[in-house]
Amino acid sequence: MTKDTTWSARFEGSLHPAIALFNASIGFDIELIEYDLTGSSAHALMLAHTGIISQSEAEEIVAGLEQIRQEYRQGQFNPGVEQEDVHFAVERRLTEIIGDVGKKLHTARSRNDQVGTDIRLYLRDQIKQIQQKLRDLQGILVKQASAHVETLIPGYTHLQRAQPISLAHHFLAYFQMTQRDYLRLGEIYARTNISPLGSGALAGTTFPIDRHYSASLLGFEGVYANSLDGVSDRDFAIEFINAASLIMMHLSRLSEELILWSSQEFNFILLKDSCATGSSIMPQKKNPDVPELIRGKAGRVFGHLQALLVIMKGLPLAYNKDLQEDKEALFDTVKTVKASLEAMTILLEEGIEFKSNRLAEAVNEDFSNATDVADYLAQKGVPFRSAYNLVGKVVKVSLAAGKLLKDLTLEEWKQVHPAFEEDIYQAITPKQVVAARNSYGGTGFEQVRSQLENAINQLKDPQ
Repeated sequence: MTKDTTWSARFEGSLHPAIALFNASIGFDIELIEYDLTGSSAHALMLAHTGIISQSEAEEIVAGLEQIRQEYRQGQFNPGVEQEDVHFAVERRLTEIIGDVGKKLHTARSRNDQVGTDIRLYLRDQIKQIQQKLRDLQGILVKQASAHVETLIPGYTHLQRAQPISLAHHFLAYFQMTQRDYLRLGEIYARTNISPLGSGALAGTTFPIDRHYSASLLGFEGVYANSLDGVSDRDFAIEFINAASLIMMHLSRLSEELILWSSQEFNFILLKDSCATGSSIMPQKKNPDVPELIRGKAGRVFGHLQALLVIMKGLPLAYNKDLQEDKEALFDTVKTVKASLEAMTILLEEGIEFKSNRLAEAVNEDFSNATDVADYLAQKGVPFRSAYNLVGKVVKVSLAAGKLLKDLTLEEWKQVHPAFEEDIYQAITPKQVVAARNSYGGTGFEQVRSQLENAINQLKDPQ
Protein backbone atom coordinates (compact mmCIF):
# COMPACT_ATOMS: atom_id res chain seq x y z
CA MET A 1 0.00 0.00 0.00
CA THR A 2 1.42 3.38 -1.00
CA LYS A 3 0.76 6.56 0.89
CA ASP A 4 -1.30 7.84 -2.03
CA THR A 5 -4.00 5.18 -1.92
CA THR A 6 -6.85 4.49 0.44
CA TRP A 7 -6.92 0.81 -0.40
CA SER A 8 -5.16 -2.25 1.03
CA ALA A 9 -2.47 -4.42 -0.56
CA ARG A 10 -5.32 -6.37 -2.13
CA PHE A 11 -4.90 -3.93 -5.04
CA GLU A 12 -1.73 -4.12 -7.13
CA GLY A 13 -2.47 -1.43 -9.72
CA SER A 14 -3.71 2.11 -9.50
CA LEU A 15 -6.94 3.60 -10.78
CA HIS A 16 -7.15 4.85 -14.31
CA PRO A 17 -6.80 8.67 -14.12
CA ALA A 18 -10.27 9.25 -15.59
CA ILE A 19 -11.82 6.74 -13.17
CA ALA A 20 -9.97 8.35 -10.26
CA LEU A 21 -11.50 11.68 -11.23
CA PHE A 22 -14.93 10.11 -11.70
CA ASN A 23 -14.67 8.36 -8.33
CA ALA A 24 -13.44 11.37 -6.34
CA SER A 25 -15.76 13.52 -4.23
CA ILE A 26 -13.19 15.93 -2.78
CA GLY A 27 -14.40 18.63 -5.17
CA PHE A 28 -17.66 18.94 -3.24
CA ASP A 29 -17.38 17.05 0.05
CA ILE A 30 -14.70 19.50 1.22
CA GLU A 31 -17.84 21.32 2.42
CA LEU A 32 -17.87 18.79 5.26
CA ILE A 33 -14.30 19.31 6.43
CA GLU A 34 -15.01 21.14 9.68
CA TYR A 35 -17.71 18.62 10.57
CA ASP A 36 -15.32 15.78 9.73
CA LEU A 37 -12.73 17.29 12.04
CA THR A 38 -15.27 17.67 14.84
CA GLY A 39 -16.54 14.12 14.41
CA SER A 40 -13.02 12.73 14.28
CA SER A 41 -12.05 14.53 17.49
CA ALA A 42 -15.02 13.01 19.29
CA HIS A 43 -14.14 9.57 17.92
CA ALA A 44 -10.55 9.91 19.17
CA LEU A 45 -11.73 10.95 22.63
CA MET A 46 -14.09 7.97 22.71
CA LEU A 47 -11.23 5.63 21.77
CA ALA A 48 -9.27 6.96 24.73
CA HIS A 49 -12.32 6.83 27.02
CA THR A 50 -12.70 3.11 26.28
CA GLY A 51 -8.97 2.37 26.50
CA ILE A 52 -8.57 1.49 22.84
CA ILE A 53 -5.89 4.18 22.52
CA SER A 54 -4.12 6.12 25.25
CA GLN A 55 -5.22 9.50 26.51
CA SER A 56 -2.00 11.09 25.29
CA GLU A 57 -2.54 9.63 21.82
CA ALA A 58 -6.07 11.05 21.75
CA GLU A 59 -4.81 14.47 22.80
CA GLU A 60 -2.16 14.35 20.08
CA ILE A 61 -4.79 13.41 17.49
CA VAL A 62 -7.18 16.16 18.60
CA ALA A 63 -4.39 18.75 18.51
CA GLY A 64 -3.45 17.62 15.01
CA LEU A 65 -7.05 17.85 13.86
CA GLU A 66 -7.33 21.38 15.24
CA GLN A 67 -4.16 22.31 13.35
CA ILE A 68 -5.78 21.08 10.15
CA ARG A 69 -8.86 23.18 10.97
CA GLN A 70 -6.74 26.30 11.25
CA GLU A 71 -4.82 25.45 8.09
CA TYR A 72 -8.08 25.08 6.20
CA ARG A 73 -9.51 28.33 7.55
CA GLN A 74 -6.32 30.16 6.56
CA GLY A 75 -6.36 28.69 3.06
CA GLN A 76 -3.27 26.53 3.63
CA PHE A 77 -4.97 23.14 3.30
CA ASN A 78 -6.38 22.57 -0.19
CA PRO A 79 -6.46 18.84 -0.98
CA GLY A 80 -6.76 17.87 -4.63
CA VAL A 81 -8.44 15.04 -6.50
CA GLU A 82 -5.62 12.63 -5.64
CA GLN A 83 -6.97 12.65 -2.07
CA GLU A 84 -10.30 11.17 -3.32
CA ASP A 85 -12.45 12.51 -0.47
CA VAL A 86 -12.32 14.84 2.51
CA HIS A 87 -12.03 11.95 5.00
CA PHE A 88 -8.89 10.49 3.43
CA ALA A 89 -7.45 13.97 2.94
CA VAL A 90 -7.81 14.76 6.65
CA GLU A 91 -6.39 11.42 7.75
CA ARG A 92 -3.40 11.77 5.41
CA ARG A 93 -2.64 15.31 6.59
CA LEU A 94 -3.02 14.23 10.22
CA THR A 95 -0.43 11.50 9.70
CA GLU A 96 1.92 14.04 8.12
CA ILE A 97 1.57 16.23 11.21
CA ILE A 98 1.76 13.68 14.05
CA GLY A 99 3.15 10.57 12.42
CA ASP A 100 1.92 7.00 12.96
CA VAL A 101 -0.34 7.99 15.86
CA GLY A 102 -2.56 9.59 13.23
CA LYS A 103 -3.11 6.17 11.68
CA LYS A 104 -4.90 5.05 14.85
CA LEU A 105 -7.75 7.51 14.33
CA HIS A 106 -9.61 5.21 11.97
CA THR A 107 -9.69 2.37 14.52
CA ALA A 108 -13.26 1.06 15.03
CA ARG A 109 -14.61 3.33 12.31
CA SER A 110 -15.47 3.12 8.61
CA ARG A 111 -15.87 5.89 6.11
CA ASN A 112 -19.48 4.71 5.89
CA ASP A 113 -20.40 5.74 9.44
CA GLN A 114 -17.92 8.63 9.26
CA VAL A 115 -19.62 10.32 6.32
CA GLY A 116 -23.04 9.65 7.81
CA THR A 117 -21.95 11.44 10.97
CA ASP A 118 -20.48 14.37 9.02
CA ILE A 119 -23.64 14.90 6.99
CA ARG A 120 -25.81 14.92 10.10
CA LEU A 121 -23.53 17.40 11.86
CA TYR A 122 -23.62 19.61 8.75
CA LEU A 123 -27.38 19.42 8.36
CA ARG A 124 -28.05 20.17 12.02
CA ASP A 125 -26.21 23.47 11.63
CA GLN A 126 -27.89 24.30 8.34
CA ILE A 127 -31.37 23.61 9.68
CA LYS A 128 -30.79 26.09 12.50
CA GLN A 129 -29.49 28.69 10.04
CA ILE A 130 -32.47 28.22 7.73
CA GLN A 131 -34.87 28.46 10.65
CA GLN A 132 -33.30 31.83 11.53
CA LYS A 133 -33.72 33.01 7.94
CA LEU A 134 -37.36 31.94 8.10
CA ARG A 135 -37.72 34.01 11.27
CA ASP A 136 -36.14 36.99 9.48
CA LEU A 137 -38.66 36.66 6.64
CA GLN A 138 -41.53 36.25 9.10
CA GLY A 139 -40.43 39.42 10.84
CA ILE A 140 -40.79 41.35 7.58
CA LEU A 141 -44.15 39.72 6.84
CA VAL A 142 -45.36 40.88 10.26
CA LYS A 143 -43.92 44.36 9.66
CA GLN A 144 -45.76 44.65 6.35
CA ALA A 145 -48.94 43.28 7.88
CA SER A 146 -48.76 45.78 10.74
CA ALA A 147 -48.58 48.63 8.23
CA HIS A 148 -51.47 47.37 6.10
CA VAL A 149 -54.24 46.10 8.36
CA GLU A 150 -56.81 48.42 6.77
CA THR A 151 -55.25 48.51 3.31
CA LEU A 152 -57.62 46.67 1.00
CA ILE A 153 -56.63 44.51 -1.94
CA PRO A 154 -58.68 42.32 -4.26
CA GLY A 155 -58.75 38.69 -3.18
CA TYR A 156 -58.76 36.09 -5.93
CA THR A 157 -59.90 32.57 -6.63
CA HIS A 158 -59.06 31.05 -10.04
CA LEU A 159 -57.17 34.34 -10.58
CA GLN A 160 -60.56 36.03 -10.85
CA ARG A 161 -61.68 38.81 -8.52
CA ALA A 162 -63.48 37.15 -5.63
CA GLN A 163 -63.79 39.29 -2.48
CA PRO A 164 -61.80 42.23 -1.12
CA ILE A 165 -59.47 41.40 1.75
CA SER A 166 -57.08 43.12 4.10
CA LEU A 167 -53.56 43.25 2.67
CA ALA A 168 -52.32 42.31 6.13
CA HIS A 169 -54.46 39.16 5.91
CA HIS A 170 -52.64 38.28 2.70
CA PHE A 171 -49.22 38.70 4.30
CA LEU A 172 -50.28 36.72 7.36
CA ALA A 173 -51.27 33.79 5.13
CA TYR A 174 -47.59 33.56 4.18
CA PHE A 175 -46.64 33.90 7.82
CA GLN A 176 -48.68 30.76 8.54
CA MET A 177 -47.02 28.90 5.66
CA THR A 178 -43.55 29.83 6.87
CA GLN A 179 -44.48 28.94 10.43
CA ARG A 180 -45.27 25.43 9.26
CA ASP A 181 -41.93 25.42 7.46
CA TYR A 182 -40.18 26.49 10.66
CA LEU A 183 -41.86 23.82 12.78
CA ARG A 184 -41.37 21.15 10.12
CA LEU A 185 -37.62 21.79 10.13
CA GLY A 186 -37.63 21.42 13.91
CA GLU A 187 -39.19 17.97 13.58
CA ILE A 188 -36.62 16.98 10.95
CA TYR A 189 -33.82 18.28 13.18
CA ALA A 190 -34.84 15.76 15.83
CA ARG A 191 -34.62 12.88 13.35
CA THR A 192 -31.31 14.19 11.99
CA ASN A 193 -29.82 14.42 15.46
CA ILE A 194 -29.12 10.68 15.81
CA SER A 195 -25.58 9.34 15.64
CA PRO A 196 -24.53 6.59 13.23
CA LEU A 197 -20.93 6.75 14.47
CA GLY A 198 -19.77 3.32 15.58
CA SER A 199 -21.92 1.47 13.06
CA GLY A 200 -18.71 0.67 11.17
CA ALA A 201 -18.94 -0.36 7.55
CA LEU A 202 -22.29 -2.08 8.19
CA ALA A 203 -22.02 -4.57 11.07
CA GLY A 204 -20.52 -2.69 14.02
CA THR A 205 -17.03 -3.40 15.32
CA THR A 206 -15.12 -5.89 17.46
CA PHE A 207 -13.62 -3.06 19.53
CA PRO A 208 -15.25 -2.17 22.90
CA ILE A 209 -16.46 1.25 21.76
CA ASP A 210 -18.97 3.46 23.58
CA ARG A 211 -21.28 4.89 20.92
CA HIS A 212 -23.33 6.85 23.43
CA TYR A 213 -20.19 8.59 24.69
CA SER A 214 -19.16 9.86 21.26
CA ALA A 215 -22.77 10.77 20.50
CA SER A 216 -22.90 12.84 23.68
CA LEU A 217 -19.66 14.63 22.79
CA LEU A 218 -21.20 15.60 19.45
CA GLY A 219 -24.51 16.71 20.91
CA PHE A 220 -26.55 13.91 19.38
CA GLU A 221 -29.73 12.95 21.22
CA GLY A 222 -29.31 9.23 20.57
CA VAL A 223 -27.66 6.57 18.42
CA TYR A 224 -28.91 4.35 15.61
CA ALA A 225 -30.12 1.07 17.06
CA ASN A 226 -29.19 -0.90 13.94
CA SER A 227 -25.79 -0.59 12.25
CA LEU A 228 -27.14 -1.47 8.79
CA ASP A 229 -29.68 1.32 9.08
CA GLY A 230 -27.10 3.65 10.57
CA VAL A 231 -24.81 3.67 7.53
CA SER A 232 -27.48 3.49 4.82
CA ASP A 233 -30.23 5.78 6.12
CA ARG A 234 -30.80 8.99 4.19
CA ASP A 235 -34.41 9.53 5.26
CA PHE A 236 -33.38 12.64 7.15
CA ALA A 237 -31.82 14.14 4.02
CA ILE A 238 -34.90 13.33 1.93
CA GLU A 239 -37.13 14.83 4.62
CA PHE A 240 -34.99 17.95 4.67
CA ILE A 241 -35.07 18.42 0.89
CA ASN A 242 -38.81 17.80 0.99
CA ALA A 243 -39.17 20.52 3.63
CA ALA A 244 -36.89 22.75 1.56
CA SER A 245 -39.11 22.09 -1.46
CA LEU A 246 -42.13 23.26 0.51
CA ILE A 247 -40.26 26.41 1.57
CA MET A 248 -39.37 27.09 -2.07
CA MET A 249 -42.94 26.37 -3.16
CA HIS A 250 -44.22 28.96 -0.69
CA LEU A 251 -41.62 31.48 -1.83
CA SER A 252 -42.50 30.74 -5.45
CA ARG A 253 -46.19 31.38 -4.86
CA LEU A 254 -45.42 34.71 -3.24
CA SER A 255 -42.98 35.48 -6.06
CA GLU A 256 -45.65 34.82 -8.66
CA GLU A 257 -48.02 37.24 -6.93
CA LEU A 258 -45.36 39.94 -6.73
CA ILE A 259 -44.61 39.45 -10.42
CA LEU A 260 -48.29 39.83 -11.28
CA TRP A 261 -48.75 42.80 -8.95
CA SER A 262 -45.80 44.61 -10.54
CA SER A 263 -47.21 44.23 -14.07
CA GLN A 264 -48.96 47.10 -15.82
CA GLU A 265 -52.14 45.04 -15.87
CA PHE A 266 -52.29 44.83 -12.05
CA ASN A 267 -50.12 47.83 -11.16
CA PHE A 268 -50.49 47.16 -7.40
CA ILE A 269 -46.81 47.61 -6.51
CA LEU A 270 -43.81 49.60 -7.60
CA LEU A 271 -40.50 47.72 -7.84
CA LYS A 272 -37.70 49.82 -6.41
CA ASP A 273 -34.42 50.10 -8.24
CA SER A 274 -32.53 48.20 -5.53
CA CYS A 275 -34.37 44.97 -6.37
CA ALA A 276 -35.12 45.24 -10.10
CA THR A 277 -33.22 45.22 -13.38
CA GLY A 278 -33.79 46.65 -16.84
CA SER A 279 -33.85 45.39 -20.39
CA SER A 280 -30.82 45.42 -22.68
CA ILE A 281 -32.85 46.91 -25.56
CA MET A 282 -36.11 48.26 -24.06
CA PRO A 283 -35.26 51.28 -21.91
CA GLN A 284 -38.71 51.56 -20.36
CA LYS A 285 -38.64 48.10 -18.79
CA LYS A 286 -38.21 47.31 -15.09
CA ASN A 287 -38.02 43.57 -14.58
CA PRO A 288 -38.92 41.59 -11.42
CA ASP A 289 -35.76 39.47 -11.56
CA VAL A 290 -35.65 38.64 -7.84
CA PRO A 291 -39.05 36.89 -7.65
CA GLU A 292 -38.51 35.36 -11.08
CA LEU A 293 -35.22 33.81 -9.96
CA ILE A 294 -36.81 32.49 -6.76
CA ARG A 295 -39.64 31.01 -8.81
CA GLY A 296 -37.09 29.35 -11.10
CA LYS A 297 -34.89 28.07 -8.28
CA ALA A 298 -37.89 26.27 -6.77
CA GLY A 299 -37.75 23.81 -9.65
CA ARG A 300 -34.07 23.24 -8.98
CA VAL A 301 -34.77 22.16 -5.40
CA PHE A 302 -37.72 20.00 -6.48
CA GLY A 303 -35.29 18.25 -8.85
CA HIS A 304 -32.90 17.47 -6.00
CA LEU A 305 -35.76 15.83 -4.06
CA GLN A 306 -36.64 13.65 -7.02
CA ALA A 307 -32.96 12.78 -7.56
CA LEU A 308 -32.43 11.64 -3.98
CA LEU A 309 -35.61 9.56 -3.96
CA VAL A 310 -34.51 7.85 -7.18
CA ILE A 311 -31.00 7.26 -5.79
CA MET A 312 -32.42 5.56 -2.70
CA LYS A 313 -35.30 3.58 -4.17
CA GLY A 314 -33.26 0.59 -5.39
CA LEU A 315 -30.38 0.41 -2.93
CA PRO A 316 -29.91 -2.89 -1.11
CA LEU A 317 -28.49 -2.72 2.40
CA ALA A 318 -26.12 -1.38 3.41
CA TYR A 319 -23.85 1.35 2.00
CA ASN A 320 -23.53 1.79 -1.78
CA LYS A 321 -21.39 4.26 -3.73
CA ASP A 322 -24.60 5.77 -5.12
CA LEU A 323 -24.87 7.58 -1.80
CA GLN A 324 -21.97 9.80 -2.79
CA GLU A 325 -24.56 11.58 -4.95
CA ASP A 326 -26.56 12.76 -1.93
CA LYS A 327 -24.09 15.50 -1.05
CA GLU A 328 -24.26 17.77 -4.08
CA ALA A 329 -28.06 17.68 -3.97
CA LEU A 330 -28.05 18.43 -0.25
CA PHE A 331 -25.42 21.17 -0.40
CA ASP A 332 -27.07 22.92 -3.35
CA THR A 333 -30.49 22.72 -1.72
CA VAL A 334 -29.16 24.36 1.44
CA LYS A 335 -27.45 27.17 -0.50
CA THR A 336 -30.45 27.75 -2.75
CA VAL A 337 -32.97 27.92 0.10
CA LYS A 338 -30.81 30.23 2.20
CA ALA A 339 -30.17 32.58 -0.72
CA SER A 340 -33.85 32.61 -1.73
CA LEU A 341 -35.06 33.34 1.79
CA GLU A 342 -32.57 36.18 2.13
CA ALA A 343 -33.51 37.64 -1.27
CA MET A 344 -37.24 37.52 -0.52
CA THR A 345 -36.69 39.15 2.88
CA ILE A 346 -34.78 42.03 1.27
CA LEU A 347 -37.35 42.37 -1.51
CA LEU A 348 -40.27 42.63 0.93
CA GLU A 349 -38.42 44.93 3.30
CA GLU A 350 -37.01 47.47 0.86
CA GLY A 351 -37.74 46.45 -2.73
CA ILE A 352 -41.49 47.08 -3.17
CA GLU A 353 -43.96 49.88 -2.53
CA PHE A 354 -47.72 49.43 -2.62
CA LYS A 355 -49.69 51.88 -4.76
CA SER A 356 -52.46 52.80 -2.33
CA ASN A 357 -54.51 54.79 -4.83
CA ARG A 358 -54.48 51.95 -7.33
CA LEU A 359 -55.49 49.42 -4.65
CA ALA A 360 -58.38 51.65 -3.58
CA GLU A 361 -59.55 51.82 -7.18
CA ALA A 362 -59.19 48.09 -7.65
CA VAL A 363 -61.54 47.14 -4.80
CA ASN A 364 -64.18 49.58 -6.07
CA GLU A 365 -64.32 48.54 -9.71
CA ASP A 366 -65.82 45.06 -9.67
CA PHE A 367 -68.60 42.84 -8.32
CA SER A 368 -66.58 41.30 -5.49
CA ASN A 369 -69.23 42.57 -3.04
CA ALA A 370 -71.95 40.38 -4.59
CA THR A 371 -71.71 37.74 -1.85
CA ASP A 372 -72.37 40.47 0.70
CA VAL A 373 -75.62 41.36 -1.07
CA ALA A 374 -76.70 37.74 -0.74
CA ASP A 375 -75.64 37.76 2.94
CA TYR A 376 -77.64 41.00 3.40
CA LEU A 377 -80.81 39.34 2.11
CA ALA A 378 -80.15 36.21 4.15
CA GLN A 379 -79.92 38.31 7.29
CA LYS A 380 -83.32 39.77 6.34
CA GLY A 381 -84.82 36.27 6.32
CA VAL A 382 -84.44 35.34 2.64
CA PRO A 383 -83.06 31.78 2.24
CA PHE A 384 -79.43 32.08 1.16
CA ARG A 385 -79.79 30.00 -2.02
CA SER A 386 -82.73 32.15 -3.12
CA ALA A 387 -80.74 35.29 -2.27
CA TYR A 388 -77.77 33.91 -4.20
CA ASN A 389 -79.88 33.42 -7.34
CA LEU A 390 -81.45 36.87 -7.02
CA VAL A 391 -78.05 38.54 -6.78
CA GLY A 392 -76.80 36.59 -9.77
CA LYS A 393 -79.62 38.12 -11.81
CA VAL A 394 -78.78 41.58 -10.46
CA VAL A 395 -75.15 41.21 -11.53
CA LYS A 396 -76.25 40.09 -14.99
CA VAL A 397 -78.56 43.10 -15.39
CA SER A 398 -75.93 45.49 -14.00
CA LEU A 399 -73.30 44.22 -16.41
CA ALA A 400 -75.68 44.73 -19.31
CA ALA A 401 -76.35 48.29 -18.14
CA GLY A 402 -72.67 49.04 -17.55
CA LYS A 403 -73.23 49.62 -13.84
CA LEU A 404 -71.65 48.37 -10.62
CA LEU A 405 -73.80 47.31 -7.68
CA LYS A 406 -73.00 50.52 -5.85
CA ASP A 407 -74.46 52.50 -8.76
CA LEU A 408 -77.94 50.95 -8.56
CA THR A 409 -80.71 53.17 -7.24
CA LEU A 410 -82.74 52.10 -4.21
CA GLU A 411 -85.71 51.70 -6.53
CA GLU A 412 -83.74 49.28 -8.66
CA TRP A 413 -82.74 47.37 -5.53
CA LYS A 414 -86.37 47.12 -4.41
CA GLN A 415 -87.35 45.80 -7.81
CA VAL A 416 -85.06 42.88 -7.01
CA HIS A 417 -86.51 42.36 -3.53
CA PRO A 418 -88.52 44.61 -1.19
CA ALA A 419 -86.18 43.77 1.72
CA PHE A 420 -83.53 46.16 0.39
CA GLU A 421 -83.22 49.42 2.28
CA GLU A 422 -80.87 52.41 2.28
CA ASP A 423 -78.37 50.50 4.43
CA ILE A 424 -77.49 48.27 1.45
CA TYR A 425 -75.07 50.93 0.25
CA GLN A 426 -73.08 50.83 3.48
CA ALA A 427 -73.18 47.04 3.53
CA ILE A 428 -71.46 46.77 0.13
CA THR A 429 -68.68 49.33 0.60
CA PRO A 430 -65.32 47.52 0.32
CA LYS A 431 -64.25 48.49 3.84
CA GLN A 432 -67.49 47.18 5.35
CA VAL A 433 -67.30 44.04 3.21
CA VAL A 434 -63.89 43.31 4.72
CA ALA A 435 -64.74 44.40 8.28
CA ALA A 436 -67.84 42.19 8.32
CA ARG A 437 -65.86 38.99 7.76
CA ASN A 438 -65.06 38.65 11.41
CA SER A 439 -65.26 34.87 11.71
CA TYR A 440 -62.23 33.22 13.31
CA GLY A 441 -59.33 33.34 10.88
CA GLY A 442 -61.19 35.69 8.53
CA THR A 443 -60.12 38.95 6.94
CA GLY A 444 -62.16 41.19 9.26
CA PHE A 445 -59.98 43.87 10.82
CA GLU A 446 -60.55 42.60 14.37
CA GLN A 447 -59.55 39.10 13.33
CA VAL A 448 -56.50 40.35 11.43
CA ARG A 449 -55.30 42.31 14.45
CA SER A 450 -55.74 39.17 16.56
CA GLN A 451 -53.82 37.10 13.98
CA LEU A 452 -51.11 39.74 13.95
CA GLU A 453 -50.76 39.61 17.73
CA ASN A 454 -50.50 35.83 17.60
CA ALA A 455 -47.84 36.04 14.88
CA ILE A 456 -45.79 38.47 16.96
CA ASN A 457 -46.01 36.10 19.94
CA GLN A 458 -44.93 33.15 17.76
CA LEU A 459 -41.85 35.09 16.69
CA LYS A 460 -40.92 35.42 20.36
CA ASP A 461 -41.25 31.65 20.88
CA PRO A 462 -37.76 30.05 20.83
CA GLN A 463 -39.22 26.68 19.78
